[in-house]
Amino acid sequence: MKTNLGLAKTVRSLVKILCGRPNMPPSLADNELLKVIYQRRSIRSFSQQPIPADVFAAILEAGRLAPSTVNLQSWTFAVFDNDHWRLTFGHSIPFHGDRAVIVISDTHRHHQVIEDFPFRPLTEYTTGVINASLAAMNMNIAAEALGVSSVMLSETGRSGILDAKYLKETLNLPDGAVPLMTIVFGYARGAYPPMPPRLPMDQILLDGAYRAPDPETMQNWLDQMIAGYQASHPGKTLQDQLDVYRSKISQAETDLNDMVFYNRKPD
Repeated sequence: MKTNLGLAKTVRSLVKILCGRPNMPPSLADNELLKVIYQRRSIRSFSQQPIPADVFAAILEAGRLAPSTVNLQSWTFAVFDNDHWRLTFGHSIPFHGDRAVIVISDTHRHHQVIEDFPFRPLTEYTTGVINASLAAMNMNIAAEALGVSSVMLSETGRSGILDAKYLKETLNLPDGAVPLMTIVFGYARGAYPPMPPRLPMDQILLDGAYRAPDPETMQNWLDQMIAGYQASHPGKTLQDQLDVYRSKISQAETDLNDMVFYNRKPD
């Protein structure tokens, strides 16, 4: 992947990012929930202001009330303040966040009461990921509605799916419990960043037949991703981050395979 766009293309790409806006229907411009969803951003710099206990409890309750397949509620939330995180991992919560929640896909729990549940590990793992991710997004949106910012991490600080084995061992999780991500919560330091590059609606809708990706549209998106990453991470490139993922993906694939297809006999 070419990461050096040149000055002119970088400037054009940054202008497109700065001009990006959600497509809010004018008739719904006063809808408060849509405003919260459309204005949400991933924040990577938090102030030292603590989150009140009742506010954090409300965020967790939003996760508990998320929808799930057959109401299996296949999730567990590992909850941390800074002291607990430092005791567990040896450093503070990433980005100086005030609270953190490791969202775990948990299909271990319902096996304790549903004895005849079939052993279909890939389907079970996939539904667990879907359910736990819905709970994560519920917490993310609830936090935003309460004025609390957040970021969902998959790798930073060994906090997500690419370090699932490490997290499983550190948290002493049973088979069937797979750490997916860490959500860091806190109050944003400074202004919210612009909206990240989004593909146009006509590129993501399937209307009768699968739409082949438009090469020019995809290249414009990639150019914006490259320029935006360099602007928000001085001294680094998008390729640097992709190299980090590339270096960890193979081991993560092996670890996840062992965690999903654990030593249980097929039916």
